[in-house]
This record gives sequence, C-alpha cells and structure tokens, in this order.
Amino acid sequence: MAFFNTQERTKERFSLLLLDLEEYYFEQHTAYHVSSDSRKEKKIRGSFKVCSRSIIFDPDGLAEPIIKIPLRDCQKIEFVEKENNPFNDPKPPVITVSCKQVIFIKESNVIAPHRNERGSKNLTFELDVWSKTEDVVQTLLQLHRASCLDKLGDQTAMIAANLQSRLARSSFDKNCFQGVAEKSHMECPVEMVMPLVSNPGHVCITNENLYFQPLNGHPLHVIQIKLNEVRRIYKRRRGLRPLGLEVFCSENNLCSDIYLTFYNPAERDEIYYYIATFLENHIKEHTAESYMLQWQRGHLSNYEYLLHLNNLADRSFNDLSQYPVFPWVVADYTSTQLDLTNAATFRDLSKPIGALNQERLDRLLARYRGMPEPRFIYGSHYSSPGYVLFYLVRVAPEHMLCLQNGRYDHADRMFNSVSETWKNCLQGATDFKELIPEFYGNDSSFLENRLNLDLGRKQNGTLVGDVVLPPWASDASDFLKKHKMALESQYVSEHLHEWIDLVFGFKQSGSEAVEAHNVFHPLTYEGGIDCDSIEDTDQRIAMLTQILEFGQTPKQLFIGPHPQRITPGVQNVTRSSSINSAVGELSPVSLCEDSSFEDLTEESRKLAWANMGNLKRISSHKIHKEAVTGITVTPDGASIFSTSQDSTLKMFSKELKEFQRSISFSNMALSSCLMLADGKTVVCSSWDNNVYFYSIPYGRRQDTLMGHDDAVSEISWFDDRLYTASWDSTVKVWRCSSNNQSSHKRSKFELLAELEHDAGVNTVSLNAAGTLLVSGCKDGTVTIWDTSSYLTLQQVHCHDGTIHQSAFSPDSRHVLSVGDDSCMKVIDVQTGMVISSVKAEEEQRCFCWDGSSVVSGGQSGHLLLWDLLSNTVINRIPAHTGAVTAMWMNELCSIVITGGVDKQIMFWRLQS
Repeated sequence: MAFFNTQERTKERFSLLLLDLEEYYFEQHTAYHVSSDSRKEKKIRGSFKVCSRSIIFDPDGLAEPIIKIPLRDCQKIEFVEKENNPFNDPKPPVITVSCKQVIFIKESNVIAPHRNERGSKNLTFELDVWSKTEDVVQTLLQLHRASCLDKLGDQTAMIAANLQSRLARSSFDKNCFQGVAEKSHMECPVEMVMPLVSNPGHVCITNENLYFQPLNGHPLHVIQIKLNEVRRIYKRRRGLRPLGLEVFCSENNLCSDIYLTFYNPAERDEIYYYIATFLENHIKEHTAESYMLQWQRGHLSNYEYLLHLNNLADRSFNDLSQYPVFPWVVADYTSTQLDLTNAATFRDLSKPIGALNQERLDRLLARYRGMPEPRFIYGSHYSSPGYVLFYLVRVAPEHMLCLQNGRYDHADRMFNSVSETWKNCLQGATDFKELIPEFYGNDSSFLENRLNLDLGRKQNGTLVGDVVLPPWASDASDFLKKHKMALESQYVSEHLHEWIDLVFGFKQSGSEAVEAHNVFHPLTYEGGIDCDSIEDTDQRIAMLTQILEFGQTPKQLFIGPHPQRITPGVQNVTRSSSINSAVGELSPVSLCEDSSFEDLTEESRKLAWANMGNLKRISSHKIHKEAVTGITVTPDGASIFSTSQDSTLKMFSKELKEFQRSISFSNMALSSCLMLADGKTVVCSSWDNNVYFYSIPYGRRQDTLMGHDDAVSEISWFDDRLYTASWDSTVKVWRCSSNNQSSHKRSKFELLAELEHDAGVNTVSLNAAGTLLVSGCKDGTVTIWDTSSYLTLQQVHCHDGTIHQSAFSPDSRHVLSVGDDSCMKVIDVQTGMVISSVKAEEEQRCFCWDGSSVVSGGQSGHLLLWDLLSNTVINRIPAHTGAVTAMWMNELCSIVITGGVDKQIMFWRLQS
C-alpha cells in the first residue's frame, strides 16, 4: 500500500507502531532481561527503549516476545548497583521495575493482538551503560510521574517539556554531510510524520541536501534528500496548524519521500521557500485550476485528477487523519456482469453517501431540525483513520493494532465483503464512509489475507480471510481492473464534478452544503475551531485528539461550481440553462453525420498546434505609417487587408508581395477589420464612432454605420448580424440586410439589442457557432452573453486594467483573455470560474489559441508559444521591433500574419 513505500520493511521487529498514539521514543540501550526460576537464572539480550509513556524491551532473538511496560502501571522503578564479585570484576547495574501489567507483543514473531498479563510483576534489566544507568532511571522516574498525573494536559505538558529539553541539548551532526564543501543554510527541531506516529529529531538544509536526523537514531541515523532531485513540495496543515511540509522526489509517486512537521510556522516557511528555489515554476504549475484544465481536456484521468485534488487539499498518505478520499462510483455489487453502459450501475455522484438512502436521510434531517446550534446532519465523517485501516487491515495490521490498543476489531465489524460494506454505507445509522485510492489502483493485496493473519471468527462461525468480492469479479485483480474502468467510464467522467463540488468545492460548507444535505460536525472543517484559543489544557488536547481521530474535511479548493469534463463523442448531460444549451450546440452529436472533411481539418489543426514551435517568418512589409490594429484575409488568401492608427485600410497582394490599395475613411484611427463571408466586403471600425463597409470589387466605401457615442473599438460578425463594441460602454447588435450584399446597393441596419457595461468595451468576440459572445472592458471585466436572449451568462472581474483581447476556445468551453496587467486568464464558460491564471513577464496584446496552447504577441515584439496546462512559455520567437498589436491565423493554423507598433506586417508559415 502507498504508505509502505516510504521505507522498506526491515528485519527489525520494533517499530514506532508499538507505542501508544502520540507517544515518543526517546532513547535505547543495550541490555539483558534477567529472569530466574528455581533452577537457574536466564538472561535474554536485547534493546531497552525509553519511551514517553512506556518501557519496551526488544529481544535480539525472534522467538522471544517484545515486552512493553506502560509507565502508568509501574509501582516502583529502582536502580541497583551490584557489588563486585571475588575477582573484583564490576557487575553491571540493574533496573528493577514493579508493575501491575506487562504486554507481550509479536510472540514467536507473529503479528497478532497483544497479550496482556495483569497482576503484580517484577522485571529486572541489566543495562550496558555503566555511567548512564542512573540518568536513565531518573528519566524513567520523571516520565513515570508525568504518566501518573490526573490531568491529561499536565501529562502532555510534562512530556513535551522533556522532549524539548532533549532537542535543545542536541543538534544535527554535521559529520553526516555528504561533501566537505557543503554549507548549512539552517537547522531546527522537527518531527518526521508517518501514519499514526511521528519521530522527533533535527532537520538541516544545506546548499545541496535536506537531512533529517532522528533523536533516537530510528530507523536510520540520518535521512538524506538531494535538493536537485526534489520535484514537488507542499505546505500542510498538521494538527489544524500550518506546520507541515511534504517533499516529493518523483512526479508520479503517491507517497512523499519525507513529511515533516515543525514547531514554528516561520521555520517551516523558510525551508519551504529555500527548497522552492531549486524547482522551476513549481508553485504556479501545481494549482487546482491548472489540474482542472488538464483533466477537462483529457490529459489527466479521473484517478490522477482526484489524487492531485487530494494532494492540494492537504490529504496525504502519511497522515491517516487526512488520508486521500475517493468516491464510491459503483452501486451494483450483486450482478454477475458489470454493465458500464447502464446509468443504474452507478452511484448518484451529486449526493453525499448519507443522502443516497431517502428513508435514512429523512430520519437524519428530523434530528437535524431539532438540534441546537451548531447543527450537523452526519455524526460521523466520510474519512477517518479508523475507516482507512478498516480497508487496509490485511496489509497494515500493526497500524490497526496501534490504533485500537493492541486489538483487532470484532470479526463481524471487519472489512469482510465489498457488497456488505456498500450496503451498510447505504443503510447504517452512522456509516457514511467513502473509499480510498487503493480501490482504483493495481495492488490487490489489501483484499487478500496474504499474511495469514488471525482476524477472528464471525458469529456464523466462519474465519475472516480474504474480502468477499462481487459476482462480477473473478478475483481481486479483476475487481480492481473493473472498478478502475468504472471510475474512468463515460458516466463517471460526466458526473465526477458533482462529487468534487461536495468534497472539495462550493457545496462543502455554508448554505450550499445545507441544501445538498452535506453538513458534518463543525470540528471536521478547516477553521471550525481554534484550538490555540482554548485556555483549558485538558479541553484543548481532548478537542485536538477528537479532531484527529474523528476525520477532517479537505481544504476547500473551489468556490464556484466545478466545470464538467469534456467527454468526446457523446453530448454531455447538462443543467437546464441557456448557457448549457448554447454550449451544447457544439457537441459532436449536433454536427453533420458526414464529418470526414471536418475530421481531416481537425487533425490538421492538432498537428499544426503540436508543431507551432516551428513557426518561421517568410517575409515582412512596412506598409503603414502608424501601428497596425487589425488584419483580415480574403477566403482565397490572395489579398490581405490591414487597418492602422494612421487611419488607412491597406490592401496587400500575397502574390505580388506589395500593397495595391490605400483607403481612407476619415482622419481618425481605424481600430479593427473583418472580412464578410462572401469575400467581397471588408468592415472596419473607427475611433470616429463609425463602422465602414468597403466593397472590394467596386473599390470604394459602400456603407457607413453611425451607431455609437465614442470610438468603436472592435467588431464581430455572424450570419447577418454585426456586433460593435465601443468605449461608450456598450456592445450593439445589428441586423444587416440588403437586396444583394455584393452589389453597390446600400444595406439596412436594424438595431436588435444594446448590451450595457460598466466601463468602455475594448474587445468583443463570438464563438464558432455564434451562440455566445464575450466582451472585455477597460475595468478588467469579462462578460459572456447568450446571443439568442442577450442575457448575461457570466461576468468575471479578472484583470487589473484594460483587456486587450478575449476569445473563445474552439469548443466554446473556455474564454482566454489578456490585459495590460500582463496576466493571461482562462475562464470556464459554464461556471464563470477562472481556472487558469498566469502572470507573464511582459504585457500580451493579442493571441490565437486552440484551447490549451496559445501563440501571443508581446509588448517586446516577440511571439510567445504558451502551454496552458503548465502555464509556461515553451518557445519565444523574435518578431517585431515593437509591441505585436494584431494577429490573424488561417483555418488550418498553418499560416500566421502579425502586425505591430513598428508599422510592419509579417508573414509566418509553419515548417514541417
């Protein structure tokens, strides 16, 4: 299982799991356990371990049991210095312990419930520490006094003081450095966190390595991690405080290389940022929004995406109180065949486990309504250490024994059957648990009793062995294979976002949680209580223990509805709203059945974007006197038109490589241009508040639309409708009609709608189907409109300052915008959520994109190729000598034309 990957199993029988929960192992000494009977004295060599709440003797021989003596059960601890024998050889000093209980563990080296012997016991240990034996006894007496205190808070405080004293008296051994030139950056006391246990020691970070040295030398004298091998680091909540730091040296490993918890948040942060300097872009690469975009695009599987969300939400395989949580997705555990095409096979992912059974939910809600504040629907959580070990007992028996004071759970309450567990989660009065990642992994050992553990006998007389699997699984491996297929199925892919809303998103708390019947005990939520503010020590420790053992709700990652995954080939099931119907029109279902040409075009586009780094300039031409503001091309590609702040529309011949016409409509700048579908009319917007129509065949202005009170900044066209954006804070929608658009007759303009904004509109764009419109304003607001109703679907303030350009992705799922704040934002159309944000080194003025890759024009004149999945620049191409201000790309994405402040237009071609 995942948390066994941190350290390999060793031949040493002792582990920290033999300690009580929240107990520390301080030191060890070579010793002999001396026992005698009527015939002779018997000495067993081993290790005498001093722990904060117990004494443990670990024999060298595997046949002998490990002996554990709880300090609270000790009646007397004495140090006896023996007299010399006749040969003047000093006798080793001994420690005698009188106690009421002795616990025997791993008898005959078998993992089994601990055996307790109660009654008056006397044990003798000879310690091979001559000069230190008296110190050991003093320590034991001190810890014994702590364990006998009535108040838990006083016990904990005394033990903590002992620990801090030990840490203060020791320091990291710099002889462990790997190189003589290695320089220490800082060191401080920490604890290494493992499932259910933590080990105190010192962390030291140098210019080359991160070291952890346990105070007790267990299991290694020092643990070393090379900083240049670190791939990911995460800050963690530990005990509800910002003290944790988890370090990964692999991108794909589920378990980290080390998890440390600090005593001081400032020390944690200093080491975090120091390690971060050795990583490239790690902080901005690993965000919930960037992972969401990768998942939506199909670059991450459902399994991978859930792992990433758990990781970002402070869930760790090293912390059983915050272990990664996965959903039950299958509801059929009785059929002989698992039908993944039938919706009835699956669990309703829009509801928490506790709300799947309406009869049980009604009982819970009745109790909830009569409950005083703070109220909660579910008295237990969907994830806790007990639930994790319920599933993993067959591979983590020592963890279960640690959690349950040396015992397994009752045989009938064990994880005996997948079907019965699911049934109990639906019907049990207090059982609302979800699953763990292992149910969708490749290691089936947690379903099989490979260690031949004696897990007890059920009431019907049968022994607890392997987990009983559903009829549709031939064996454990087959179960995991089919269960993972269910997780990655079409149905789950379309509905997983609903479960994410409940566990990681906006339905996690507040009124949305109440409406979704998703309310748990207040102690399970981040910020639900401030333990540091509780003055009574006993109450504070009890509260913290309850929080750690009861279960914790993940850190909230999303504040709005999570977007649905884009699933190919089938129209998505969407909520009934105008935005979903508009987006749905682009589904493959609604496309023409004969799509071979479209498929070929799409493949060409994909190939082009995959090779966009090979964009090469083929020519450049200085044809304007001021900055270029717009570019459009005739359908046959023969003529290129460009507008400029010099108030002219220029016509350039691709074949002759020279400009042929120069048209001036007024003495004010032209801001943009577009080509009508007939290829015979160019439409230009102007700072003089007008829109001009230029007839290519007749070589003259054909129409003028005087429609705004301020400069027209940009225009867009679909079918017979013209959309004009203006600095007068409006976008106007016009129906344009004429007897014959290619003739010299004037058109008629009918105003259909006036879309009001709070600031000047600087950019406007339509999606491919013409069903959605996006506008970008000078105040940094992006607004998405439904063009059938002219209603606002989303309004997002996402930039600090003017938006230069905004445009839909080809599938209309997202909008990309760039502004003078140098930020590039991706907005989910369905939810209005900013799912990706990157701060560029320079202002981006214009762009073309395919949904995940972007070619943008920067303020410096370079063309930048971006990968939005990692928010990184993967290529930088020198282009203009000033800002790139206009860009056009052909349908196959193989030709690009750019214009700039340097008054030039440049032609680019994709090289094969």
